Amino acid sequence: MEDRAAYAFRFRFPIHVVIFTLGFAAPWDRMMPSVTNLSTWLVLAAAIARQEWLSFTAATVAVLVAATVLATIAAGLRTWATAWMGHWVVGGGALVADRLVADGPYRRMRNPLYVGVVLHTVALSILMPPTGAVFAILTTGLFDLWLAKAEERFLQTNLGESYREYQRAVPAVVPRLRATVRPSGRTPRWGQSALGEIYFWGVAISFATLGWKYNAFLLQRGVLVSFGGALVVRALLPKPRSVAR
Repeated sequence: MEDRAAYAFRFRFPIHVVIFTLGFAAPWDRMMPSVTNLSTWLVLAAAIARQEWLSFTAATVAVLVAATVLATIAAGLRTWATAWMGHWVVGGGALVADRLVADGPYRRMRNPLYVGVVLHTVALSILMPPTGAVFAILTTGLFDLWLAKAEERFLQTNLGESYREYQRAVPAVVPRLRATVRPSGRTPRWGQSALGEIYFWGVAISFATLGWKYNAFLLQRGVLVSFGGALVVRALLPKPRSVAR
């Protein structure tokens, strides 16, 4: 990977945290007094109600259900991918190209982890102001697309023709319903994967359990608790020798 991409990959988690923080804060709104500071959740529900597709109450529930489904899909997809790739590879600061992984979701799409992050961002965005939601979704999507392209160039360089054949057989982000590549034979580690992706599960569970209070601030606290819990779990998970520092 080129130096800039390698640096961004190494610090991708803090960069995502900064993007989300800016999305929630939307500091640029202070320069535009006419812009609403209501959550995107309420703004979307009101827009649906104005079109008379649903009542405001039903629209509020519909937006919450959609966000909960997206958050759950994101957590499940990332857990599925991490189980096959390995938690410390997924969470590490450097790319690994020891062999091609074509198991689990990687038999149907090449970038399930990045897709999971984007889906998670869309779900999380309903708690942000509208301008912050647009910023977070667009910035995360573009940043993760750039990372995915840089990562694939790295894998092409290190794995050669075998990875190019894999690229031709497996789509980048839209999953193929029927797998067309042979599994590579790795063994999934579901326990470590679920713990490693506990932040995403925490957010999904927060939406499913706290969302019915219809309080965006309460859900934001659930997100913060999930993030803090993930940091604790990451610190406690044993590191394999290959990634020990």
